[in-house]
Amino acid sequence: MNHVMPPPRGNAPASGAPASGAPVPVPAPGAPTPGRPPELLRPAEGITLRRRSPAQAPALNAAVRANLDHLRPWLEWAAEAPTPARTAELTAAGVAAWDAGTDFIYLVGLDAEPGRVIGSFGLHGRIGPGALEIGYWVSAEHARRGIATAAARSLAAAALALPGIHRIEIHCDPANTASGAVARRLGCRLDRVVDAPVRAPGETGRKQIWIREQRPGRH
Repeated sequence: MNHVMPPPRGNAPASGAPASGAPVPVPAPGAPTPGRPPELLRPAEGITLRRRSPAQAPALNAAVRANLDHLRPWLEWAAEAPTPARTAELTAAGVAAWDAGTDFIYLVGLDAEPGRVIGSFGLHGRIGPGALEIGYWVSAEHARRGIATAAARSLAAAALALPGIHRIEIHCDPANTASGAVARRLGCRLDRVVDAPVRAPGETGRKQIWIREQRPGRH
């Protein structure tokens, strides 16, 4: 898991390059991302990534509260259990962020467990032009089943299909070996390790920056 925000932030196909052949605009830091990813992704048989919606807020709140001990070492926001009202508030903010094109948050579900949320994944436009950061967490009960890797791979493909996006990044603490393993399985390379504030109990004050870039000419 890494720093996807929780209850905040989240069947048209992902947009490609403009049909006119005009240059694809590259988003500035914090600027809206051109195009939108699909609202529903199928990373693997039986697994769904669905755009977060207000109707899912109760199930998301239950998932976060049930996994606080699992999430707390790496995620600052897991220090306290969110109230249902707080989850609803942050979900509404996430809907607005998707519509604005700054963040795209999904909830993970299984066909075998309808209505249940087992994790959250996001594409975050907070790392500069032409790039999106992938954040994610999966419930303790469903960890080490390949769900995080399958979902992250699907999300990376959706991100790199967007106009103006040529790089995805995963940021995680070196001690968070599970997140680093997901990045490696996605074909990311470890670009650098930087100092970072310690905001959660398991963090070391260092942050790995994993990068995967779009091959030229693929858009």
